[in-house]
Amino acid sequence: MAAVLPLADLKQQVRPDTWLNSIIKGDCVAALEALPDHSVDAIFADPPYNLQLGGTLHRPDQSLVDAVDDEWDQFASFEAYDAFTRAWLLACRRVLKPNGTIWVIGSYHNIFRVGSILQDLNFWLLNDIVWRKTNPMPNFKGRRFQNAHETMIWASRDAKAKGYTFNYDALKASNDDVQMRSDWLFPICSGSERLKDQDGKKVHPTQKPEALLARVIMSSTKPGDIILDPFFGSGTTGAVARRLGRNFVGIEREQDYIDAAAARIAAVEPLGKAELTVMTGKKAEPRVAFNTLVEAGLVRPGQVLTDARRRFSAVIRADGTLAANGEAGSIHRLGAKVQGLDACNGWTFWHFDDGQSLKPIDELRTVIRNDLAKLD
Repeated sequence: MAAVLPLADLKQQVRPDTWLNSIIKGDCVAALEALPDHSVDAIFADPPYNLQLGGTLHRPDQSLVDAVDDEWDQFASFEAYDAFTRAWLLACRRVLKPNGTIWVIGSYHNIFRVGSILQDLNFWLLNDIVWRKTNPMPNFKGRRFQNAHETMIWASRDAKAKGYTFNYDALKASNDDVQMRSDWLFPICSGSERLKDQDGKKVHPTQKPEALLARVIMSSTKPGDIILDPFFGSGTTGAVARRLGRNFVGIEREQDYIDAAAARIAAVEPLGKAELTVMTGKKAEPRVAFNTLVEAGLVRPGQVLTDARRRFSAVIRADGTLAANGEAGSIHRLGAKVQGLDACNGWTFWHFDDGQSLKPIDELRTVIRNDLAKLD
């Protein structure tokens, strides 16, 4: 279920349906430059780590460690790596929607350089996530601590991007009603999940576990969102996105990786709508002002609101404020004033009479929100 789109073809097609859920073959910067402005909701980037390996690595029994020694992970200098990083991050910033976010994963070899460049380009860092590995590779030479984690940076497009997606309530509920922490414990990719070729060798040396991508995607996107992976590799982002009801676009230049990713994604069975519904709380709901209720005709100027016990009353004015006893103000301010309190939630304090009983005006706000949801 992943079409392979040559870069030359992409440059001739700008409609999203021509590149959605496809793997673009080519250099990541050139491919990014061919995508439309503000066209993706989220980005997950697993760039080359620039490991600077100085030779082969052996275990104590002298067997060879299958380390990352591919050409795509080799750079002539730190300056060359920084120039590459700046180029792809600039291109990513252009295609990211104003309220979108980007995730970048790396090791101690590169993540600090990437983080500095993110800030230089005016991305706004939201969190650094520590992926603790339950089964990390040992340090065979015994000259350093065992490297048992990688770091992910989560950032918004800029400091003013307040409307980014964060499924706080769903994460908390899934974590036994405790706030999700910034240290995540997952095993490295192994067993049947690890893609291997006909000779039993790893298809990709740095394949990430699907559980890691699932938490990234579930935390910061909604069903139907478009997720970009500019270093697609074996297609973990695409496979998880498809299973979780998201769209994806991947960029990859190595044909072997593209072939493996396309076959892997084609075998994924997407979850149904019921399974993909995201739990939300009040903070995630769209803001509705009291004046919206007046404009929608759900309440009218001159109508009287009371508290649940009919101790206090106020009249709705045409401008969406309330008036009582010579005082006027918002539903919150006047609610506090009549009670002699410092603060009040006017949505639950003030009630309207529907002819049968008193009901909180918050029920009318729900009507507006349901109407907005139908427009999505």
